[in-house]
Amino acid sequence: MIKNVIPLMGKFLPIWPNQLFLVMKITSMLLLLGCLHLSAKSVSQTMTLKVKDQPLKQIFDAVLRQTSYRVFYNDHFVDPIQKVSITANDMPLEEFLNRILTPQGLSYIIKEKTVLVKKAAVSTVVPMVAAPIQQRTVTGKVTDEKGNAFANVNIRLKGAPAGTLTNNSGSYKLNVPAENAILVFSFLGYTTEERKVGEENVINVSLKTENNNLNEVVVVGYGEMKRQDLTGSVGTVKVEDMQKAPVSSFEQALAGRVAGVQVVSSDGQPGSSSIITIRGNNSVTQDNSPLYVIDGFPVENPDNNIVNPSDIESMDVLKDASATAIYGARGANGVIIINTKRGSGPPSFSFDGNVGYNKVLHKVDVFSPYEFVKYNLQYFPDYATTAYLTDATLDDYKNLKGIDWQDQIEQQGVFQNYNLAVRGKNANGNYSISFNAQDQKGLIINSGFKRYGGRVVLDQNVNKRLKVGLNANYSYTKSYGTVVSSYGGSSPLTSLLGSVWAYRPLAGSPNNDDFDQIMDDLLSEGLDDGVSSSSDYRYNPVKNAANILNDRFGNAIVANGYVQYTLTKGLVLKLSGGINNLFSKRNVFYNSNTANGDRRTVQGANGPNGSILNQQSFNYLNENTLTYDWSVHKNHKFNAMVGLTYQGVKNNSNGYSATNLPNESLGVNGFDEGVIKNPVSINTKNTLASYLGRFNYNYKSTYYLTASFRADGSSKFAPENHWSYFPSGGVSWRITNEPFMRKLLTVINDGKVRATYGLTGNNRVTDYPYLTTITLPTSAGYPFGDNNILPGATFSSLGNPHLKWESTSQLDLGLDLEFLKGRISLSTDYYKKKTSDLLLNASLPGSTGYTAAYANIGKVQNSGFELTVNTVNIKTTHFSWTSSFNISFNRSKVLGLADGQDALTSYVSWASNSYNTAPSYIAKIGQPISMFYGYVFDGVYQYSDFTQTTSGTYVLKDNVPNNTGTRVSIQPGNIKFKDINGDGVVDANDETVIGNPNPDHVGGFSNNLSYKGFDLNIFLQWSYGNDIINANRYVFEGGIVRDRNQFASFANRWSPDNQSSNIPNNGGPNVYSSRVVEDGSFLRLKTVQLGYTFPAKSLGRVGIKTLRMYVSGQNLLTWTNYSGSDPEVSIFNSALSSGFDYSAYPRARTLTAGVNVIF
Repeated sequence: MIKNVIPLMGKFLPIWPNQLFLVMKITSMLLLLGCLHLSAKSVSQTMTLKVKDQPLKQIFDAVLRQTSYRVFYNDHFVDPIQKVSITANDMPLEEFLNRILTPQGLSYIIKEKTVLVKKAAVSTVVPMVAAPIQQRTVTGKVTDEKGNAFANVNIRLKGAPAGTLTNNSGSYKLNVPAENAILVFSFLGYTTEERKVGEENVINVSLKTENNNLNEVVVVGYGEMKRQDLTGSVGTVKVEDMQKAPVSSFEQALAGRVAGVQVVSSDGQPGSSSIITIRGNNSVTQDNSPLYVIDGFPVENPDNNIVNPSDIESMDVLKDASATAIYGARGANGVIIINTKRGSGPPSFSFDGNVGYNKVLHKVDVFSPYEFVKYNLQYFPDYATTAYLTDATLDDYKNLKGIDWQDQIEQQGVFQNYNLAVRGKNANGNYSISFNAQDQKGLIINSGFKRYGGRVVLDQNVNKRLKVGLNANYSYTKSYGTVVSSYGGSSPLTSLLGSVWAYRPLAGSPNNDDFDQIMDDLLSEGLDDGVSSSSDYRYNPVKNAANILNDRFGNAIVANGYVQYTLTKGLVLKLSGGINNLFSKRNVFYNSNTANGDRRTVQGANGPNGSILNQQSFNYLNENTLTYDWSVHKNHKFNAMVGLTYQGVKNNSNGYSATNLPNESLGVNGFDEGVIKNPVSINTKNTLASYLGRFNYNYKSTYYLTASFRADGSSKFAPENHWSYFPSGGVSWRITNEPFMRKLLTVINDGKVRATYGLTGNNRVTDYPYLTTITLPTSAGYPFGDNNILPGATFSSLGNPHLKWESTSQLDLGLDLEFLKGRISLSTDYYKKKTSDLLLNASLPGSTGYTAAYANIGKVQNSGFELTVNTVNIKTTHFSWTSSFNISFNRSKVLGLADGQDALTSYVSWASNSYNTAPSYIAKIGQPISMFYGYVFDGVYQYSDFTQTTSGTYVLKDNVPNNTGTRVSIQPGNIKFKDINGDGVVDANDETVIGNPNPDHVGGFSNNLSYKGFDLNIFLQWSYGNDIINANRYVFEGGIVRDRNQFASFANRWSPDNQSSNIPNNGGPNVYSSRVVEDGSFLRLKTVQLGYTFPAKSLGRVGIKTLRMYVSGQNLLTWTNYSGSDPEVSIFNSALSSGFDYSAYPRARTLTAGVNVIF
């Protein structure tokens, strides 16, 4: 099948060349104006500059550019390459010069337009009474929190003018008095540290960033801003804490880190993806995943395994419309912006490696041999007597261990992760080169994940105006092993763990002389001949898993570069482009030792077989922005940005399957010798063109205004609906800058009130859903001439040319506060968002020949509250304790569906075909999007519900409702459902909401403690109030099949001797009920890491800057009432089918030990 559409720019935007020419003319004029501006003399005597680690000479050049004041100095006492850091916003020139010169023992004289730098005057006054003070030299080194050398740190004697600065390697030397001297270490944006000299000659200090969230710089769409200047809601991930989790993908460590972000893993399989939603599900049928912007490259549904977590420098989550509307049609589900590490400071080489092992978090209890035989005797007495009691009694099985199939198929997974990096920065730019290798063996035999990759990041200042950069990443991934949640066949036992739980623990009789051999055969043979040939669970699950080849390969090349040119002061033009080329391949092969390749099984009738699927996704991007920063009379500050972007995606997939392979030793290389089937070739492409703009204004850093606009044109929709427009606006008020708040500043140090509103869209639809699909089915044709049947084309689905975007409007009200000099900070948000024009299947009259077609109908709403609190609990010279807490509440509601429709039921397809025709979820007007739907469990039928006949049989009383089954088939101990409408019959009219998979609230609580060289991180994550359908219980807690093992809980089933039990003595009708709906709330000790950083003075001799050793644990403890393997699970990723558990890959408890070295 091939789908094509003319590229958006070529047909739908015919004026594109003219627009480019216009941009070029404007750029030329701006360049000319910039040159004229350089020749003009300015009368400004204020400085606006933000630099870090820049040579003093460049600072003097900036003074000349901004003020026309020329700086003169003498090389004998002024080092022009001395690094200086400063942040100045309209700072008077005199204050600016004091800030950069005084710490270096320099002074200055201003005469007309000249600044003359000189040595600072030294006091020659000698005390007449005091004796000369003894002087001695103290040396040391200052580092940052990561152990990197910290240049230009101000070090002074407390209460005295004497001081110095650290050099590029972070070292310093200072003469101090011998008695009671105190050194003060300070740097803007970092905590000030004091150290008493005492008898020490060497004093090393590590400076930490200040806990001032409002001064924190966050990444927003197409730029950066201080948090204090934001009007929108942006959550920042503490990357250092997240990287302490021993995981292969950042999303696995994201859960609980940011308020409003919910992360649910489909299962624990290595390399598996997670389901991430921000502020609830906006769409009922379409993708609710956020947009990812990785180093400036927007990507939908990326393979997040290609991003090495250790390469991440920052991660910000855009949540409200003011923050996300700049991404227009792709911003409705939120945006996650990831920037990778760049070089900083002097050149450094780092190595971070850790090794560890994984262990199954929770093992499922199944019948022992005794309970297994007892079960078969109860339900299949004739067979069980012959099979198990010929030479034994039931009591002979009581102490028999049998085969634990879970032990046989599970293994202790080994985890290895290694990172190498070379990074540095100088006056002309920065660089970062990193490599990663990871190897993780899965908890199931023959499963695992590998990744190898490298990244290069370069930023180069070509001259004072021109800057260029490149960010390139290559990644190779391989995940292997059977997909645990489903493989082959159609019964419940063709899912891997289902077949493991079900496989019988013994064969034969323990008193038989050949019993040991029979058990060995059961363990080693593929097919269990003793089980009925009509079942497909008679194949050895261990042998099956060990012989399946299911390899998924991925090769990804992601590269983007930019050219940035400063046209004039504050006016910056940035041109960028990039590619994201992902090639993946999947090889599947079933040999004769697998259920699908063994001709003795139903599904293996075609012998050894397999398939190959190749896929490629090529994503290309061009973005062009023009940004202008300016101010008027110091108090009025403006920022404006305009841009245009163009992005396209080309997808290609092809493959085939092969059966009856004669030479299975060749594996996938022998497919040409078999029967080729099901060839497939699909090509699609889509394009997106956009115009965007944003305007920021603030008055006296007190009143803020933000407005943004984006127009998106997408080829996915019909020509008349290509374009849509997404505006947003926000205001904020920094209340602590008001005069009336000054009396409270001793308590409230900083505070801001925010309000935003805007419109975003969701184009996460398939390509060209407005087109009618034409297929060539093999069963369709028409006789011509001699009645030869010629194949014909048929319409398989009806298109709708009126389809358009799903759109989301969102209101956000926020409050940011800091108390007690930054010891406590909090951020809280209330939001309400409505999504309209939902893409749903609308019913059609039968005369059309179709039952339904997609249309824009329906509305949903999400509203909620978020709270984040950061605290500095204890801070002393040697000990500190900080905490971070977040919690979020989200409530979804269906506001409308199709005309005349008040509810939408949905079905899920899992390994049990028996349940595929029963509705399991419902979206009902006035209720949350996804609710479990079925019958209310009402216990089990008791003897009192029946009349006993003279023959001893039981007949259900007339006043007792049935359980959707025929009345004559119902017996004591069977499952019972509630008659909701009271009509005396339990049928489809009694189906109702039986559970809610949406949590009341989710959150996380992180604590960081440090004592001297030791550091400890403890992270707790929770979800509360959500329900889970434990579908495993449908099959293994009453699904009566001969020789199929059951959960241990079924041993407590109802019986004449155990009438108080609430567990039915058989599974009952194949419908969903509240019996298996369980509370999925949990509290998890998600991550613990303990580390020790060795003293710098003991490492310098061997050329090591930093040496840190650590041990980490992941998923160490879980508190939950859920009876399944793990409560953090959902094997489906649709908004209409969350919270469903069946045969999910077991989650791992991970323990690792590692070392971090910086040279």
